[in-house]
Amino acid sequence: MTPPTPPTPLTPRPLVLTTSARALYPIMLLISVWVLLRGHNQPGGGFIGGTIAVAATSLWAVAFGAKDALGRIPLGPVRLGAGGALLALSSGVLGPLVGRPFLTHLWVDLDLAVTTIPLSTVLPFDLGVYATVWASLGAICAHAIGLDEEAEA
Repeated sequence: MTPPTPPTPLTPRPLVLTTSARALYPIMLLISVWVLLRGHNQPGGGFIGGTIAVAATSLWAVAFGAKDALGRIPLGPVRLGAGGALLALSSGVLGPLVGRPFLTHLWVDLDLAVTTIPLSTVLPFDLGVYATVWASLGAICAHAIGLDEEAEA
């Protein structure tokens, strides 16, 4: 009796797809972080940055499989999503502590010797939204792409 051969994917992935995914994935993540940080003084930086990260995860899932794409989400989808939601909610708690409504964002100027840096609770909120969007929608997209892989196996 001969030993079974290891399973191979029914649909081989094209070399162009895998090569371009390796190049585009880190670029897309860098752009998503840039959009997150650029927009932290304006609404939407966390959400749109997170959706760009989801696009990178989806590209990786198409090129290398859902399991590999899910493994590239930092801390895993559940931990990252829960931590992001907690961070976004906790940034809103500071408002009531100083007598303002929930999710009122506060600003503080950090004076350094050379410059002054404005800090706010907007950035932790956007970071939380970014993490939650990337984890939840990235996992959903990767799992949806993985359904096709399971059907072929």
